[in-house]
Amino acid sequence: VRRFLFCGQEPFVADEYIERLAWRTPGGGSRGGEAFDPKRLLEEFVNHIQELQVMDERIQRKVEKLEQQCQKEAKEFAKKVQELQKSNQVAFQHFQELDEHISYVATKVCHLGDQLEGVNTPRQRAVEAQKLMKYFNEFLDGELKSDVFTNSEKIKEAADIIQKLHLIAQELPFDRFSEVKSKIASKYHDLECQLIQEFTSAQRRGEISRMREVAAVLLHFKGYSHCVDVYIKQCQEGAFLRNDVFEDAAILCQRVNKQVGEIFSNPETVLAKLIQNIFEVKLQGYVKDQLEEHRKSDAEQYLKNLYDLYTRTTNLSSKLMEFNLGTDKQTFLSKLIKSIFISYLENYIEVEIGYLKSRSAMILQRYYDSKNHQKRSIGTGGIQDLKERLRQRTNLPLGPSIDTHGETFLSQEVVVNLLQETKQAFERCHRLSDPSDLPKNAFRIFSMLVEFLCTEHIDYALETGLAGIPSSDSKNANLYFLDVVHQANTIFHLFDKQFNDHLMPLISSSPKLSECLQKKKDIIEQMEVKLDMGIDTLNCMIGQMKHILAAEQKKTDFKPEDENNVLIQYTNACVKVCGYVRKQVEKIRNSMDGKNVDTVLMELGVRFHRLIYEHLQQYSYSCMGGMLAICDVAEYRKCAKDFKIALVLQLFDTLHALCNLLVVAPDNLKQVCSGEQLANLDKNILHSFVQLRVDYRSARLARHFS
Repeated sequence: VRRFLFCGQEPFVADEYIERLAWRTPGGGSRGGEAFDPKRLLEEFVNHIQELQVMDERIQRKVEKLEQQCQKEAKEFAKKVQELQKSNQVAFQHFQELDEHISYVATKVCHLGDQLEGVNTPRQRAVEAQKLMKYFNEFLDGELKSDVFTNSEKIKEAADIIQKLHLIAQELPFDRFSEVKSKIASKYHDLECQLIQEFTSAQRRGEISRMREVAAVLLHFKGYSHCVDVYIKQCQEGAFLRNDVFEDAAILCQRVNKQVGEIFSNPETVLAKLIQNIFEVKLQGYVKDQLEEHRKSDAEQYLKNLYDLYTRTTNLSSKLMEFNLGTDKQTFLSKLIKSIFISYLENYIEVEIGYLKSRSAMILQRYYDSKNHQKRSIGTGGIQDLKERLRQRTNLPLGPSIDTHGETFLSQEVVVNLLQETKQAFERCHRLSDPSDLPKNAFRIFSMLVEFLCTEHIDYALETGLAGIPSSDSKNANLYFLDVVHQANTIFHLFDKQFNDHLMPLISSSPKLSECLQKKKDIIEQMEVKLDMGIDTLNCMIGQMKHILAAEQKKTDFKPEDENNVLIQYTNACVKVCGYVRKQVEKIRNSMDGKNVDTVLMELGVRFHRLIYEHLQQYSYSCMGGMLAICDVAEYRKCAKDFKIALVLQLFDTLHALCNLLVVAPDNLKQVCSGEQLANLDKNILHSFVQLRVDYRSARLARHFS
């Protein structure tokens, strides 16, 4: 059953097959409502098994028949394959024999060809020699009869013959063959001229193939270089009609580069010769016309033109590097550029420094003239001298205090102009200086910038600002020195930026780097010393505060006549002093940066505290006056917070605690004095504040404090 059903398309499942057979059999019990008849079902199974056995036998016979047929066909196919293999072996043997025979014949043919060539070559030479002797005889007889010499269309053959005769004639003795040698030389020259003329005409007509043929013939003539010269000359006709000679040269070389390989057998040599001609004739003449016009009369225009022309020439050289000009095209083009500019580059830096010096001086002088200011001589001492003057607080080098009328004598416009001139000088220096001289030249330009920007402008403004600082007892003093500091700080940042952006790349790998850094360090230190000398400005600020306190503070502020009718929170003097201090703190923050701000504010804060401390010591305080003093000190302490300096705030905290001694009840004095803020103070200081109380001389107060 399994073998029979496997022949079907679906896989055999025994349970399903039995179930279907039982379902089809009446009495099989699979249909609902039917009685189960096991005998009938068994009979049906037996009959079905017999049918399957008959079917199996029939299929088995068919399978055996097909197997026998397959075995028979396999034997016939194997026999046929053996016969084909034998035929293939025979064919392969025949092929090997044929290959050996062909190789043998080819060897014979090659040998025969060599023998024929050995016989033919001397024969051809003999024929050629015979022809040359025939042509030589014509020259010897003085009459050229051959068609090759009389037919203009055979100029190529005539050139080949005359070139060979010319070589032969050079070997002949002059005394016997002088006349014929002269005739051959004359014909050689005539043909050479005809070929060059033919090349010229073909070039004008644009016939590349004809130019190539003529150039190939002329290659063996002495006049071949003249042919190249003619080609180069004609290439440039009409090529330089625009104002931009460099762009015209690049376009011409691009066009010739595409063409020259189709004409000449050595295109790189011809193209190199064209480029050399352009540089030595066109460019050199153009550069000379542009530079000589301003060389002695206008240094600024001369330097601009030199930079522009040199840049455009090197850019053209970079474009030409794309072409094949031989082995070392970099050196070749560098020599061409040098030949044009060498006379201008030898003394470039001297012209640059001279122009930069005069231009910088003019910019400064024009500025001071616009301010109607006559520059005064300033001190020339070194850093140590400045430090000594700072230590001793001696008079400043400009003598007594002068009135600058609020002018800082610093100009952003002047600075920008000086930095712009120097930037352009650095760019020219980078482009025009020899690599070995670049660091040295860049240092000289930097020295000019230091002289005119730092010394003649910033340093002069600082000296003038120092001289303009009023004395500490001046009234309504204007502290313009802080404006000078602010502008000088801004300008120096610009100076430092140019140092890093434009000078450093030129000197970074040379010994000049350390020299420049040292020079910059000296400049910074010298300016910082002068800024430190400007600390006298703080004396003026303190003087202004003293003046405000003296004018606004009244003795009755702290000992009012009517203790019960005090309507103010703090005194008018306190309001004005705090307003003034806040303005000065803001001004200092705007004028300085970094640690300088904290240093100056700390100094001002300490002096401000000392002033208020001493000021409070001048008055006697009633109970309500003491409360008002505490309010004033509280306001001063708020002002001190603007300093953002811990020490200053601590000093005013302590002062505020001391003022509490002016109002505390006598019984609590010892407790307050032993508090956290006052415990570490000297007893004399505490005593001095207690003495300011109007009730100090009462026995009770003196007893409690003793």
